[in-house]
Amino acid sequence: MTDQPNAQPLQTQAVVITAPEQVELQTVTLRDPAPDEVIIQTAYTSISAGTERMLFGGQMPHPMLQLPVIPGYETVGRVVETGADVLPSLKDTWVYVGGAQCYQGINAAWGGQAATIITGAQRVIPLDGIAPRHGLILALAATALHGIDVLNPAMSRRILVIGQGPVGQLAARLARLRETWVAVSDLNADRLRRAEADLILDAADGPLSERLGAPVDAIIEASGSMTALTEALPALANGGTILLLGYYQQLTLPYMPLFLKEARLLTAKEWGPHDLDRCRDLLAEGKLDAAPLLTHELPI
Repeated sequence: MTDQPNAQPLQTQAVVITAPEQVELQTVTLRDPAPDEVIIQTAYTSISAGTERMLFGGQMPHPMLQLPVIPGYETVGRVVETGADVLPSLKDTWVYVGGAQCYQGINAAWGGQAATIITGAQRVIPLDGIAPRHGLILALAATALHGIDVLNPAMSRRILVIGQGPVGQLAARLARLRETWVAVSDLNADRLRRAEADLILDAADGPLSERLGAPVDAIIEASGSMTALTEALPALANGGTILLLGYYQQLTLPYMPLFLKEARLLTAKEWGPHDLDRCRDLLAEGKLDAAPLLTHELPI
């Protein structure tokens, strides 16, 4: 990536949210790459049903909601060019990257939904040993893994996971890898068919507390629904823990059940250091299976 006199700026196509509930495919201009960066040709991206849906709806807080904006924090592609300070062996490898801030004159939150992106070589996760398509699950798997680490299942032998979207599915699987008894609930029959747990419950079939057999030490809320969490509170044991693993505009919970049970309320942000690598290794070793969670593939 050497400087060339009078070189034309690099351009690419990107998904752009131009206004609340308005999205386009636009040609955008990329900034010049630095010596410690790589250029990636995107093969796959995915859409978060939580954060990106809120961004699309105009509900994300400043500074993310500065329109027009390029979304996307789940990108898999091939490194097509490396900077002078990057190991040449990284070229032609398949990598995951959580978005990129590489555009001129347009906001990026998080900037991963573009045909070509530029980012620091230290940010990419080589997909050693896993199929490129499966690399899409790394962000959500690492988020679930970080939540499980925050919860520490060693202190919670019985766990209920509310919501069986990808994060809830992955949280249940990761908790079971630590020999924890796990129950899951959801309203969607297709999600429940893909669930892996000791007990799988349709939330529409009645109070969860009456079907669990005994109280649970922890509730992982992964549906994003305060109503679902409120309805599950009777299932929580005294001194139990609630882990918020969804994304919420605000928290609205009845205080009395929390007070009577002396419940602990935990939050977990996105992944921490090395969580992406840990999840890649779990996928490569066959301890975590992404294939059942990747159900639809569409061209841009």
